[in-house]
Amino acid sequence: MCGRFVITSPPDALRQIFGYLEQPNFPPRFNVSPTQPVPVVILEDGGRHFRLMRWGLVPGWVKDPRQITLLINARAETVREKPAFKNAIRRRRCLIPADGYYEWQASGQGKRPHFIHRRDGLPIGLAAVAETWIGPNGEELDTVAIVTAPASADLAALHHRVPVTIAMGDFDRWLDCSGDDLDEVMPLMRSPEEGEFVWHQVSTRVNRVANDDAQLILPITAEERETEAGKPAKKAGPGKPASVAPDDGQGSLF
Repeated sequence: MCGRFVITSPPDALRQIFGYLEQPNFPPRFNVSPTQPVPVVILEDGGRHFRLMRWGLVPGWVKDPRQITLLINARAETVREKPAFKNAIRRRRCLIPADGYYEWQASGQGKRPHFIHRRDGLPIGLAAVAETWIGPNGEELDTVAIVTAPASADLAALHHRVPVTIAMGDFDRWLDCSGDDLDEVMPLMRSPEEGEFVWHQVSTRVNRVANDDAQLILPITAEERETEAGKPAKKAGPGKPASVAPDDGQGSLF
């Protein structure tokens, strides 16, 4: 699944990669969460455009957004049939620029957060679908959900599902909603290739939405690991450097 993600690339770099016409300026975000406004790239009037949408899709037929479960993800296997997504996947496919995302791995000591990103460090385009909800008084709310797929063998070590990422060469194919046939885009809704992404464990500080700083994506230190396990952190002796976090085996999968 995808419940938190990161946007750290400079706005100009993202504009060049995703090819939208607008020139938005926004700060790096290290803990983007559901219900927050997120950057979205759409194809409209023959060109790509940058929009801000609320993360958490609201179908057009909903009378009161407060009465529906927050739809932050759409499963690739059922997106064509589910009432909440079946129109959006045909008519309102979009991309969410990101530099990585978080996933929580279940363990005997609770769920441990990990930061996942491309091995080459490049930004990613998260496959998404959008919907504009129109209220009884004419108010409009642009909303979006991220498409997920079954995880590949390596990423399944963290979670059985992953966000779908669209390769740069397939951006046009994914965004083009001029036809009504989904056969062209269905093959795109899959897990990344094995080895395409890498990850490392991070601090549980990411669990708190209010925390949004560059420290969140750094590998967890030995002291943090011990503290989170309920043990007192060992301090380095005089003149000795602090201990280096041991390899947790995640990177060795590649």
